[in-house]
Amino acid sequence: MPDGFLLSRVLLRFEQTSEDLLGDLSAAALTPDGNLWVGSDEFTTLERLTPIAPYIYGDHRTYALDEFVSLANPEDEIDIEGLDYAEGYLWLTGSHSTKRKKVKGKKTAKDIERIETIKREDNRYLLARIPILGGELLKSCTDPEQPDHSRHAASLRHAGTGNLLTEALADDNHLGPFLSFPLPSKENGFDIEGLAVRGDRVFLGLRGPVLNGWAMIVEIAVAESDAGVLTLKPIGPSDALYKKHFVDLNGLGIRELCFLEEDLLILAGPTMTLEGAMRVFRLQGILEQPSDSLSSQDSDDLEVLFDLPLTIGSDHAEGLTLFPCLDHNSALMVVYDDPNAARRSDAHSVYADVFRLPLSPPLSGTTAV
Repeated sequence: MPDGFLLSRVLLRFEQTSEDLLGDLSAAALTPDGNLWVGSDEFTTLERLTPIAPYIYGDHRTYALDEFVSLANPEDEIDIEGLDYAEGYLWLTGSHSTKRKKVKGKKTAKDIERIETIKREDNRYLLARIPILGGELLKSCTDPEQPDHSRHAASLRHAGTGNLLTEALADDNHLGPFLSFPLPSKENGFDIEGLAVRGDRVFLGLRGPVLNGWAMIVEIAVAESDAGVLTLKPIGPSDALYKKHFVDLNGLGIRELCFLEEDLLILAGPTMTLEGAMRVFRLQGILEQPSDSLSSQDSDDLEVLFDLPLTIGSDHAEGLTLFPCLDHNSALMVVYDDPNAARRSDAHSVYADVFRLPLSPPLSGTTAV
């Protein structure tokens, strides 16, 4: 599979020089007003960048998320892994994962003890939407399309050691075992890294677990039960609170999702901590599925679009968003974790890539199961 055709690079200029920001970008979303929003998996903030020249974003502004939604601990990272814009809201998700302590490189018994420890951080179980109007995130605002209604910042209600989503999945035959034992992310544990929203329907791409080579997208529908609180609505057969969509990504897990009209673009990469292929797939028909589904490349409902160039030790693709180009109706911006030094023009800036999306004939439908 050939590498994607690189159309351009876009310079992102920040006010900070923090390596936890420039070196750990994990999600991106362009909003209709032209602003670019990015998140870091090490922060509890969202960053807004404004176009200041062709292919340059700057005028950096930071928004602390605890000013809009309730966080369990304002000091702990959210592990932001997905961003999307839909119908006046900016959506975000944490990874909903546990993590294992890292060794400090001293090769001592203390390091061996450190990697015994699995940590659960409540902030990671965040799925939220925040109204956006005039380029600003707001706690609440009047709905410009329905002046008699208001929009509120809201998040999925916490429950137990997670939230309503993990509670609903606790007894699932495929995912329940991975939630009952807190297997960490990057070890094929439960780990959300993709987010795409259409109306009240939320599609969550799992980096892990990958089951016998099949990656998963969990689909839910949400409603605002009280101001600031989201709840799950029945969406599947027999009033189930979720659907599962299995996809054949050549053994890779999902790193981000993005809608292209009615199709879903999937950024896929290794589930474990290793260097390997990063691929972009196109999936058709997911919006039409009444129940769980299975999509394979053999059945023509799922196709590989292109591979991202592989740079060993750096340039791990984490976020993607559709990007407008004058000569191309469909282009994709990709932001990177661990950016290569060649992407860093100075201490405040980093380059993102823009790839052309190949034009593809319509695909056949997905198989419902």
